[in-house]
Amino acid sequence: MKTLFEIPAIPVVPVRGETAGYPVHRVFGVGRNYAEHAAEMGYEVDREAPFYFTKPASAIVASGAAIPYPPGTSNFHYEMELVVAIGAPAFRVDVEEAADAIFGYAAGLDLTRRDLQLAERAKQRPWSLGKAFENSAPIAEIVRAAEFADIGPQRIRLTVNGETRQDAHLSDLVWSVPELISHLSRFYHLVPGDLIFTGTPAGVGPLSPGDRVLGEIDGLQPVDITIGPAE
Repeated sequence: MKTLFEIPAIPVVPVRGETAGYPVHRVFGVGRNYAEHAAEMGYEVDREAPFYFTKPASAIVASGAAIPYPPGTSNFHYEMELVVAIGAPAFRVDVEEAADAIFGYAAGLDLTRRDLQLAERAKQRPWSLGKAFENSAPIAEIVRAAEFADIGPQRIRLTVNGETRQDAHLSDLVWSVPELISHLSRFYHLVPGDLIFTGTPAGVGPLSPGDRVLGEIDGLQPVDITIGPAE
């Protein structure tokens, strides 16, 4: 069927050493998956089950970009994260089967309009205004799973203008990658093109126009952005 208007192109993330890229279908975010970050936000980790929010595909932006300070906020925060790229269908999979669905991993940022998120949270509303907006999910190239094994000892770190703001290890994740995939697959038919941002360590904080943000995970390409003037 013909369409009434043109739709935006599907975002495609580069894959290390390959000419074909990874087309993005959906973006899932995991909330409070590091205990110290949950504490700094005033919560304890819910150890009964992880919880999630979503971002649109338009949130994806390539590493190296300059992005505008977003509209509607005066408290714009960084959150450094390990990103999991799904590469095979997964529905109601066991934890032991979850690794079969992983295409690869990347370093990413969950950028957040914190004032809007907190205002929504206080009224027991969804976090959409705080989390789901354009350019809010910068991501570096994806590394295939076989090249990034044994998640745990890798350091996850973020600097703003060269100053360290976040510094932890992937072993600090409350819910492991297989546990997240297994749990999320109870509620969604996960498919190739789905990305899971697995949560952020403690140390989140505000950004200003002109800031350079560099996020690093051992073994992955860093994610690097600059914050431009407000829209």
